[in-house]
Amino acid sequence: MAAAHTFFVTELRSTGRRKADHIRINVEEDVDGKGVDAGFDQLRFLHCALPEMDLAEVDTGCELFGRRLGAPLLISCMTGGTADAGRINGRLAEVAQAFRLPMGLGSGRILLEHPEALPTFQVRRLTPDVPLLANLGAVQLNRGVSVDDCRRLLDRLEADALVLHLNPLQEALQPEGDTSFRGLLEKIGGLCRLLGSPVVVKEVGWGLAPDVVRSLLSAGVSAVDVAGAGGTSWSEVESHRMAEPWRARVARAFAGWGLPTAQALRLAREAAPDACIFASGGIRNGLDVAKAVALGADLAGIAGPFLRAAVAGAEEAHGLAREVVEVLRIAMFCAGARTLPDLRTVPLLDSRDP
Repeated sequence: MAAAHTFFVTELRSTGRRKADHIRINVEEDVDGKGVDAGFDQLRFLHCALPEMDLAEVDTGCELFGRRLGAPLLISCMTGGTADAGRINGRLAEVAQAFRLPMGLGSGRILLEHPEALPTFQVRRLTPDVPLLANLGAVQLNRGVSVDDCRRLLDRLEADALVLHLNPLQEALQPEGDTSFRGLLEKIGGLCRLLGSPVVVKEVGWGLAPDVVRSLLSAGVSAVDVAGAGGTSWSEVESHRMAEPWRARVARAFAGWGLPTAQALRLAREAAPDACIFASGGIRNGLDVAKAVALGADLAGIAGPFLRAAVAGAEEAHGLAREVVEVLRIAMFCAGARTLPDLRTVPLLDSRDP
């Protein structure tokens, strides 16, 4: 017990304190991007008053990494490494299993340095039937993290795939950030060749441009998450951690930075018609999920709303998932789409079009 206590005290003073700060700020502060939106509010479906099917026939199911899902909804990578994070992950894992949704975990870097943190991430016993995604900052590949380290992380978490996140703006803003991004594409390619498990690459809320999407897919990644602007802005989150006013102002200068999610998704699908593409960033509800699928997303990820719901309680987290999936199901029915492939053929009207 003494050793565990010493570990958690040390952890909270460094990486753990940063993770705890991130949870608190996301729950308590307004950290949405300013002057930018995800682009889904301007889109609407052409209502089908005669769908020629029963609501009970609508199938929201799909597959990911060989597992059957109840809906194309990803509980996005969020947290881990602190006691509070462990409770949040437990609640989200129960939701993932109940609704057969894939779940992402927070950055596993701390696990590589402090295996004692494993209980705050370890949710496989709660999610036996759904894809579980480990997560690591891609920049760590330039800091000595090897293929064996990544494989060990997957083994410890019993995860189906590894998500590498790209966050150059966040790292540039953090006083403790790591901006060593040179040569990462080659290292990502090497990891894809040798890991033996799927590798997904995502942004954290500023979007993947189409040339980056093409480069990553050429390097061998199994899927990309465009993770565009319009939801949580990590520059806004970091601004709340700045003790020095000038640093906070630098962070807030980027409140409107990034490629909106709907636009990033459209461009990514045009650049890679046959690729596995996830969309996250500003996706708040089942209508947003339906619109993302209609634009070409294989999965739509939600993070912030699930985090806040899980902090509020298990009932709230289950209620959010139930609501999102039901709205998606009814939207498909009223768009005349029995399956997700059908939904991808449904046109979207854009209020900005002349």
